[in-house]
Amino acid sequence: MASPRPFAAYEFLIAWRYLRAKRAEGGVSVMTWISLIGITLAVAALIITLAVRSGFRDEFVSTILGANAHVTVYSQAYQTEGGGIARVIPDYADWAERLSGVAGVTRVAPLVKGQVMAVHRDQNTGLEVFGIAGEDLAEIPRIADPETALGDLAAFDRGVAIGREAARSLGVTTGDVVRFINPNGVKGPFGTSPRINEYEVTYIFNSGRYDIDKTRAYLPFAEAQSFFNRDGVADELEVNVTEPEAIETLTPHLLAAGGDKALVWTWKDSAGGFLRALEVEDTVMFVLMSVLVLIASMNIISGLVMLVKNKGRDIGILRTMGLTQGAVMRVFFLTGALVGTLGTIFGVILGCLFAIYFDQILAFVNGTAGGGVWEASVRGIYRLPAKLELMDVLSAVALSLVLSWGITLFPARRAARMNPVEALRYE
Repeated sequence: MASPRPFAAYEFLIAWRYLRAKRAEGGVSVMTWISLIGITLAVAALIITLAVRSGFRDEFVSTILGANAHVTVYSQAYQTEGGGIARVIPDYADWAERLSGVAGVTRVAPLVKGQVMAVHRDQNTGLEVFGIAGEDLAEIPRIADPETALGDLAAFDRGVAIGREAARSLGVTTGDVVRFINPNGVKGPFGTSPRINEYEVTYIFNSGRYDIDKTRAYLPFAEAQSFFNRDGVADELEVNVTEPEAIETLTPHLLAAGGDKALVWTWKDSAGGFLRALEVEDTVMFVLMSVLVLIASMNIISGLVMLVKNKGRDIGILRTMGLTQGAVMRVFFLTGALVGTLGTIFGVILGCLFAIYFDQILAFVNGTAGGGVWEASVRGIYRLPAKLELMDVLSAVALSLVLSWGITLFPARRAARMNPVEALRYE
């Protein structure tokens, strides 16, 4: 007579019977529930952590790419005819034309940059001013977003655009007049005197980044050239590309198009340190959450050890009925594996639901705590999203199943090795 195949139906039935057994019947239902709840919460915590990490990185990178140049092209320092040192670009139109011809470049805009003191009534703040053409400003996604901005971008050529937090610091709104003070202004025979101009606030933008909205303003390109003494020149050119994540492959082509004096500074150069820190934090958080899953899985060992001890008589009877060591081992393995599998399934459901409704949950917590749970001035971005990714969920599932199933083997092996004679001797 052929022996039954491994993992036959009766093995699942016995395992399920043991799993549901009450304490009075020699079961360990309390330990089963503790193991199940522990794995559920651990898997959910792992998925939530990975989703929040992915959401934070995406939001952070989105604010960088949506409000800044993907690549900044500027000039090496050179000596002027008067003997001074300059880094401006007199032939910026030619540079822009050559850079626009590089495959993968979507936008090239000449810039004039400078720092000013902005004053409105009794309020003042320091701002970094970008001189840019109105049509180029309209192509910056995070700046030209009508859903988050206030004012009319079409009126930019007759005024100034400033960030939301800067407008709040100055106490201004659209239609108000703000005074810009440039300490390196008018040069005369007796030295340099500050240049002071007044501009109407025609547009208030919200880039999604607190530091940008706090310190940045935009002036029309021609006006910025005059205000910062850059007549006929540009300080740099900002370049946007179709594939910013692969900017390294495009950098040599941009350098070649810019010429011998061209230098480039990519968005990864400016944010690389922070992104690398995020990667390290991701690894550390995954390891910590994995330890949490391991600890939760260890409860399965406790439950199975107690179950094996309580079911010694059953093991002896099953062995005398013809069950092999392998069959007994599979029965107790299935008992523990079912706990791990069910805990993983419930954890995935709980974690995914939490991530999907994360904005509402965070808003509720923020309201309950009276605000200040997510402070943009400290965190840098205004919101903390959660982004579910399939690979993150699969990695959490794989980790949980490997740990819970692997741990189950030890008490299951002990049950299989139990001598049926010894198990029945004192029954």
